[in-house]
Amino acid sequence: MSVVALARVEKTLAGLERKSRFRSVALGSGIDFASNDYLGLASSPRLKTAINTAIKRGVPVGAGGSRLLRGHHIEHEMLENEAAQFFGAERVLYFANGYAANSALFSTLPQREDLIVYDALIHASALEGILASKATATAVPHNDVDACELAVRKWRRQGGKGVPWIGVESLYSMDGDKAPLVGLAEIAERHDGFLVIDEAHATGVFGKDGRGLAADLPTRNNILTLHTCGKALGASGALLGGPAIIINYLVNRARNFIYSTAPSPLMAAAVREALHILADEPERRDHLERLMAHAGDRLQLQLAKTPSGSQILPVLIGDNGRAVSIARRMQAEGFDVRAIRPPTVPEGTARLRVSVTLNVDEEKISAMFERLSLALMESTP
Repeated sequence: MSVVALARVEKTLAGLERKSRFRSVALGSGIDFASNDYLGLASSPRLKTAINTAIKRGVPVGAGGSRLLRGHHIEHEMLENEAAQFFGAERVLYFANGYAANSALFSTLPQREDLIVYDALIHASALEGILASKATATAVPHNDVDACELAVRKWRRQGGKGVPWIGVESLYSMDGDKAPLVGLAEIAERHDGFLVIDEAHATGVFGKDGRGLAADLPTRNNILTLHTCGKALGASGALLGGPAIIINYLVNRARNFIYSTAPSPLMAAAVREALHILADEPERRDHLERLMAHAGDRLQLQLAKTPSGSQILPVLIGDNGRAVSIARRMQAEGFDVRAIRPPTVPEGTARLRVSVTLNVDEEKISAMFERLSLALMESTP
């Protein structure tokens, strides 16, 4: 690398440091209040057994190629078939991760004459796909159904003749609040469009058998759902469900799918077992619901903040440096709480993202909020 390029990189990193936005990877330690392992399945004996059993029957560790070459394995096929039945989709496509799936979806499906209306707080992976799309795109204020309707109507008035695509998360990853899916589905139906629902943080936690928040919507052929496997399912990958014709189009046109090595067949076996666990062990969701309620009570009582109603509890700090300082103090005291800063969240909204999982209990939750209350009081605003 040239001296000029190195100097430029060094300057950028120094700027991030000054703004308290410099990032580095850190091993998890202490009590887990940071992961997305909501149901505690990442270390589940059943997932371990499923992988060991698959190895014994000859399932390879690696796929060896893309799905369109020799990388397609019967484990991928069985997972997609079972997932389609589980989530009520006509067909499902298994991607290596949610980022690839979101990017593929938005960069491939909307065409030049179409419109993408997306929530301002949607995942970065969706934004990546939207940026690569040839369609017109517009952001609307968070969870604002009327703004979404107005955006589509304005586009139509200005001559838009294609298909509107509405992109949202069912449960927002940094705020923990739910999308008004019923109203958004009605807009998509009214304007002959598609509703794309990223269920990343709802899958496994909400809906019958953990099928997600979209499971409560009437079945429609204009709804696509994305279920990531690396959060409540305890594995990795992503399952995109929708009409078979849409999935076939992605297989033929989505570069993220065509030119990527297929996910490990062993991981497909693990995800399949995770879906079985969702159906077999509803007590996990019941237990998590109790922990969520307890955490919400502690948040309100000790920090005077309104709970989100989900397993994701944001504690807004505002200043980047203060958020980092408080997070470090919590980690030093044995609680793995992480600071979330721009550009992941809007400027001026740095926060601590408290995640409630089955890796903790009520006693640990209470202790964490007691320590956090003290850290907030003693930190300098």
